[in-house]
Amino acid sequence: MIRLERRPTPSRVWAAASPLVAVALTMVAGGLMFAALGKDPFEAIRTIFWDPVFGEFAWYFRGQLLVKAAPLILIAVGLAMGFRAGIWNIGAEGQYIVGAICGAAAGLAFYPSESWLIFPLMVIAGALGGFLWAMIPALLKLRFGTNEILVSLMLVYVAENLLASAAVNWLRNPDAVGFPGSRNLGRWEAASNPELIAGTGAHWGVVAAVIAVIFAQIMMTRHLMGFQIRLAGAAPRAARFGGVNTARLVIFCLGLSGMLAGLAGLFEVAGPAGQISIDFASGYGFTAIIVAFLGRLNPLGIVAAGLLMALTYVGGEAAAANLGLPGAAISAFQGMLLFFLLAVDVLSNFRVRVGRGVVA
Repeated sequence: MIRLERRPTPSRVWAAASPLVAVALTMVAGGLMFAALGKDPFEAIRTIFWDPVFGEFAWYFRGQLLVKAAPLILIAVGLAMGFRAGIWNIGAEGQYIVGAICGAAAGLAFYPSESWLIFPLMVIAGALGGFLWAMIPALLKLRFGTNEILVSLMLVYVAENLLASAAVNWLRNPDAVGFPGSRNLGRWEAASNPELIAGTGAHWGVVAAVIAVIFAQIMMTRHLMGFQIRLAGAAPRAARFGGVNTARLVIFCLGLSGMLAGLAGLFEVAGPAGQISIDFASGYGFTAIIVAFLGRLNPLGIVAAGLLMALTYVGGEAAAANLGLPGAAISAFQGMLLFFLLAVDVLSNFRVRVGRGVVA
């Protein structure tokens, strides 16, 4: 008989080891999936994890790692603070999209001006757009007691429809006859988010991600708000008796995560993506949930998790191009990380017993 037995105290060993175990299990399960698709599993894993860093074209892929990691880290940092407080923003993808739309619209309103004020205005508009979109589930939760998980998730689909409308109607490039999509911001110097150091992939989104990580680390370890976030997540009743303002916490956590997601969308549309298009939504908002949990909801851990997840993006694209792996298989491979992490995390609080013996 197999059963789970609660540990007297959570295991620090399993808490530290579970991300590594989850990555190892993902490699094994992913290898089996690739083999079932008729591909060499060892070559596929090597292409995803080894070649982008140490392979023949590593000089190119290393620059792409920062491009992919920056939005993931930026969004995950905001999500992690809410998750630690027990506030579940699952709609960061929608906030990412709305931030991109608002930022792009703010810039395009002044086309073709070359004023240096345009890009800072776009940054403010992108952050504000993500913040206001996150305020919808926040205010509904406070006023009517709605579930922020469902509301924020449903708003993703609303944002996707806004994106389609913007691409084919009110933000469409009037010079591109018959083709949906806005003007290319990357070709407009005043509104572009260029590479700051040639060959590194670092743009202003990377700078913002670094600032967000430093801010979150200081706040969570040195500031009263960080203490209140940790207390609200660990002991909600104690937080209420301790005078923690729950409404303020909801506004702060959802607002901050929405703002960072909006910034990620703005930096993406002004940089790597270059324009508002129907297929602009890249899934970063959902993938950032995996990054947040893989990083143990810790800002520094999120940096490592974001780089690892970026590696699966870059390596996955290489595997799709060189080995013919379908994109759906790469997405499933990334999803396995969260699945195995949640599964292995059980061992932090429970022992597995078979009969009278302890397995883990």
